[in-house]
Amino acid sequence: MIKKITLLVLVLISASTFAQLNGPVGHLTIFSEDGDKFTLILNGEVINDVPQTNLRVEDLNQPYYNAKIRFEDKSLMDISKNNLMLTDVDGIFSDVTYKIKRDKNNKTKMKLNYFSSIPVRPDFIPPSNVHVIHYGQPRPAPVVVQQTTTGIAQTTTTTTTQTGGATMGVGVNVGGVNMGITINDSMGGGSVTQTTTTTTTQVGGTRPVDVIEPVRGCNGRTCMTSGNFNAALATIKKQSFEDTRLKTAKQVITANCLNVDQIIQIANTFNFEDNKLDFAKYAYDYCIEPRNYFKLNGIFSFSSNVDELSDYVQSRQ
Repeated sequence: MIKKITLLVLVLISASTFAQLNGPVGHLTIFSEDGDKFTLILNGEVINDVPQTNLRVEDLNQPYYNAKIRFEDKSLMDISKNNLMLTDVDGIFSDVTYKIKRDKNNKTKMKLNYFSSIPVRPDFIPPSNVHVIHYGQPRPAPVVVQQTTTGIAQTTTTTTTQTGGATMGVGVNVGGVNMGITINDSMGGGSVTQTTTTTTTQVGGTRPVDVIEPVRGCNGRTCMTSGNFNAALATIKKQSFEDTRLKTAKQVITANCLNVDQIIQIANTFNFEDNKLDFAKYAYDYCIEPRNYFKLNGIFSFSSNVDELSDYVQSRQ
């Protein structure tokens, strides 16, 4: 009994420590009332590559997100919802469910409505018909698709017979290995008959026929080294006028690729949010990790600029 209590205490301490290290999170479930398959985009990041009718996204660490829903049926209108909340009125993260339904007056117009909310439960088990995605996990490694093909093994048998005399030889080649028997006779003369028999056998095998590479921005190139970036950042900061600083920053990234953290560092050299937004839009095509571009939302003080950048990123996908 004491062992069981001790084990329970250790489990609770571990769970508490894990929660403290990783911070509070919320969960989001969206389902389609009429079974329409959809793709969810949060802060410009595509969540599910395969359209679903019932989607659950776990471990979301922000209190609200800008959400966009695209339907597999292209006749249905997209849904855009800013500030989709994952917390309750007291700011506590919750397990929130939203429902997609059709507009009564326009069947191609879709709505995303609040459905329910419950406290976050670590032991919650989603129903089997819900597609679950754990937000923030690393992008899957490249997938190699194997296809069964047919190999060929060939056996050739050659028989040479000389009647009435000197030599009778039998040669066999099996899988590239030669075997032969020759019988000599002192009698001469006669005719020679040669017969060749070829047997072809098909055997199974596999070979990689397709490789799906992870999606990367900036044509798959690597980002600037830390040394080159620090030198470029220092050059940008030396510019006295903000307009000149913006032009210099654009000049730097036009010839290079950057990661999200490098783009954030450059954007924070600007005092005016209009310049931050201008640079953030320009830098998107030069970012090697476009899936993490939502992190730039933190550089803005005004939600209108967050919305404008999110709309821009979605238009580029």
